Amino acid sequence: MLDTIDVAPGITAIDTHMLGRYQVTSAYLVRGAEPALIETGPATSAEAVLRGLRSLGFDPADLAHVVVTHIHLDHAGGVGTLADAFGSATVWVHERGAPHLADPTRLVASTARTYGDDTMREFFGEVLPVDAGRLRVVGEGERISLGTRSLDVLETPGHASHHLCLVDDETGALFTGDALGVHIPDVGVLRPATPPPDCDVDAAVASIRRIRDRAQLLLLSHFGAVPAVDHLCELAEKRLLAWSETVRRALLTTDDIEEIAGLLQQQGAAEYEDDSGQPIDLEKYDVLSSIRMNAAGLSRYWTKRAGSP
Repeated sequence: MLDTIDVAPGITAIDTHMLGRYQVTSAYLVRGAEPALIETGPATSAEAVLRGLRSLGFDPADLAHVVVTHIHLDHAGGVGTLADAFGSATVWVHERGAPHLADPTRLVASTARTYGDDTMREFFGEVLPVDAGRLRVVGEGERISLGTRSLDVLETPGHASHHLCLVDDETGALFTGDALGVHIPDVGVLRPATPPPDCDVDAAVASIRRIRDRAQLLLLSHFGAVPAVDHLCELAEKRLLAWSETVRRALLTTDDIEEIAGLLQQQGAAEYEDDSGQPIDLEKYDVLSSIRMNAAGLSRYWTKRAGSP
């Protein structure tokens, strides 16, 4: 398997080898007068990212920008670790995420509640703070200039309230983060990504539709390039709504997360067969967004909805 893949003119995917696995999580190098890295992966992937950059002829000191779509640790957990290597880079993030990169204490505690302490350390490693002076907040309608090209910013909540997507003005390629879910190329299955605490199905559907309207090419953090924009966006919306409805109905009779996860497991098995037609490596998906985590996020969403005035 290749460690780096050219996915569009001036854009290269770098496999972060999360947990030693290929094609699970990607960072992207965007070349320009001021080169940018989109996503860092977790701290455990920092060496793989550095190795990928060097293989492309880039010294980390050449990087001018690091941009993260959101602060979940499989996307931004390595920012603090890599900031020392990217000594002159500015770090761009949504305003709600910036305080948690400067002081990741609450972010780490929240992740530990979701994964458990041991699994969190195994998956993500030590999460280091970013010097607040190097952080820049960015939001809807703003543009990050890379000198000879730029990244347009879309606020795309749903997976998380602080989620951003980025559109390269030169190619129309759109960096999706987790807004469409998880689609691993050698598996060929799209799975929703609906983790707690702030999964919002209505917002996610609106974000998917915005992405479909803007993208010429989809660049997924999990994983790689997908040129079939309409197809993947339609599938992402359809599958998210189907999973959400399964959880809504289940909550009418039970609040047992294990039972609800079991229903999603059965539903997912049928979808996997439809998508791939062959056995798949479920562990790749569970590393990123387990069935139980999706069940917990959707259950919380519907419970909050029921409690709204």
